[in-house]
Amino acid sequence: MPSLRTFLDNAPTMTLPELTKRISIKITSSSPPGLIAASRQDPWSHAGNYSLGWVYFSIILLIFTGALYWYHYWTDKLRRATFKEEIAKSSKTSSPDTDYEMANLPTNCSSRKFFPGDGDLPQEPVSDLPTFSFGPFNTVVALVRFIFYRPLPLITYKGRIFQLPTAGVLFMVFAATAFVTLYTFLPQPYYYTSIAFGSPPLAIRAGMIAVAMMPWIVGLSVKSNLITLITGIGHERLNVLHRWLSYIFLFLSLVHTIPFYITPIWDEGGLNTWKKYFNTGYYPYGSGWAALAPLLAITLHSLPFVRAWSYEVFVVAHVPLSIALLGLLFWHCHNYLTSWNYLWATTAIWLASYLTRLLYLNWANPFRKASWLVGEPASVTILPENAVKVTVATQIRWTPGQYVYLRMPHISYMQNHPFTIASLCSEDFPSEYGEKYRDMTLVFRPFGGFTRQVLDQAIKDQALPERKDYTALVDGPYGGMRRELASFDTVILFAGGSGITAIVSHLLDLIKKMRDSKAVTKQVHLVWALKRPEVMEWFKEEIRICREAAPPETVHCQFFITAAKRQLPGEQRFPPSPSRPIHDLLHKQVDKAFDGIASKRHSAIIREIQDEAAGDSEKEQQLRSENEDSINPLPHPTFLPPPKTAVRRQHKPTLSIPTNNLAPPTNRTNFDFGFPSTPTMLQKNLMRFAFMPAINPKKSSWSTEYGRPDIPYMLKGFEREFGKRTCVFVCGPPSMRVDVQKVVARMQRNIWSSDREELFLHTENYSI
Repeated sequence: MPSLRTFLDNAPTMTLPELTKRISIKITSSSPPGLIAASRQDPWSHAGNYSLGWVYFSIILLIFTGALYWYHYWTDKLRRATFKEEIAKSSKTSSPDTDYEMANLPTNCSSRKFFPGDGDLPQEPVSDLPTFSFGPFNTVVALVRFIFYRPLPLITYKGRIFQLPTAGVLFMVFAATAFVTLYTFLPQPYYYTSIAFGSPPLAIRAGMIAVAMMPWIVGLSVKSNLITLITGIGHERLNVLHRWLSYIFLFLSLVHTIPFYITPIWDEGGLNTWKKYFNTGYYPYGSGWAALAPLLAITLHSLPFVRAWSYEVFVVAHVPLSIALLGLLFWHCHNYLTSWNYLWATTAIWLASYLTRLLYLNWANPFRKASWLVGEPASVTILPENAVKVTVATQIRWTPGQYVYLRMPHISYMQNHPFTIASLCSEDFPSEYGEKYRDMTLVFRPFGGFTRQVLDQAIKDQALPERKDYTALVDGPYGGMRRELASFDTVILFAGGSGITAIVSHLLDLIKKMRDSKAVTKQVHLVWALKRPEVMEWFKEEIRICREAAPPETVHCQFFITAAKRQLPGEQRFPPSPSRPIHDLLHKQVDKAFDGIASKRHSAIIREIQDEAAGDSEKEQQLRSENEDSINPLPHPTFLPPPKTAVRRQHKPTLSIPTNNLAPPTNRTNFDFGFPSTPTMLQKNLMRFAFMPAINPKKSSWSTEYGRPDIPYMLKGFEREFGKRTCVFVCGPPSMRVDVQKVVARMQRNIWSSDREELFLHTENYSI
């Protein structure tokens, strides 16, 4: 039998195109047995099918998630449409005249007719809404939620709370890891008898699966993506899958790399084979290490504790390193098999996302000429407890629960932070700027960095004789809730502290739809736990609307004060913020540089005006007014005189409510939430005793008390009023979310043994 070296020396010379992007050694009668076996055992030409395995796995999961989303979407829509039709029919067939019409006196006086001696009183038949659901399907969904709604335990380390991903996320991550691991290691062989017969099959399998994951990793990271459109899941929730898939990608990359060092290419004539068939002009391992280096950097600095420690490095380096990785993968894969197909798909997804995002930027959207390249006007207001409210007059439209990224060049040129929109985008809340504008309200508490800078700047501007105007560059809106609250019979809302910002817009929208007979909701319960009563001032007007505009006996609000000590006037108290000295120093230097440029430019303009005026004060004043920004400032909530070009509406934002649905009127100017003054310890104990739950409490629609809410007990009490479909919405600290998740998961068992159809849970992280 001829030796391997002799065979390779006598093999015909082949150019790269003839190899069809693979090592294809011609098999002849004189070929070594090992080469013949290698051509039959997991040949290179079939290795591209492993990447298809991951594609099929991902598409099946995507189709399943999308089908579930659209099923709920259309069933919710049908329920609301049917309810609207029922309301329309009842309004045509009933009237006060017919309700009280009496045919004759004997009938009216007959006790046998209206008050029979035995049996139930005659009642008007009530038609139930069609369920548009399938019983066994509801049972399966409840079983899945019973398992995956359960939270994982919180981890506390040095006073900081760490929460693991949800059980559903971990299940998907485990399924993906198990699939790629088994798909890589189950097929045989791992290695050929000689590296000269071809690359190790184990390495090729891992490499092809890793390359096939690239489009999904990028697709899960970008803000505007097709996955969100199909599944209804916002990119802020998909981002956790983006991180875990990146870890799996690193694992497969290492599995791809290590076999080449277990059977190095320079042994057994492998390097001669490489030089003979692939005259590419570079060392075969060089491109692999070049691509692995940025991958390691990206993955390591994306770990949670590293990202928190050096967040500024993560923000600045993540995208450039990702672009470098993609470019180096093009070089490393060299268009072997189907590798470039996935890399080009990744590039297309990335570019499409960035182009689509131009429509989400208020200053880069060419269809909004008023804000094109200049942004939109904004005002900053300081609220009690040192909270900040930024109001942006914008042409952007949003839905309840969505959030935007806010950049304010006058305060910081570099920083771009996400904030939940706390206002409702509706004609009932017109902007001072005209019909095309809506007031987008962002309320947040200052921590470190940008939020603290906004507060500090607002405090400085309060001392100025003329109010300061701001410009807002808005990116969004993004996110939102997958389901609509108006399609549930009962809605339970839990808020912790500033978590109310994610709930108040949902509450206003729900009350508006209930008023307009567009919601099937019959009962709404709001539970808000806050440290001090002053926090209620953040949404004083919105709470007044909820109290006055909601149909009678439909909205029930309970407020819990968890701290008795009030903040003194002028006292500043901030929540603890993470230490980011490098981050703050970097942004301060950049902002200082831009401020210096702006200051020099402003001084130059002033000198030009003074020179042109030549001492004429009236002309100088005219030139100064001509040089002012053409965009008028947004009026403050204190209702200062409006700008000359603004369209002024002489009323507060309020819902146009029919008088028959109004609750007893309250004093709008001195709206009282019912909180007593700062209590003593005796008063606190008396209040706790007074608000102890009774066996069958008959509570009013609005109540206040000191202490923390007993979430399990409250949910069990609310359960007696649950309709066929119930939604529980929670936005607060991790401990509150964990308590709600535990109880709602256990309550899923009641779906199996009752006529209820669904108990849906939606959780929000109030730091967004």
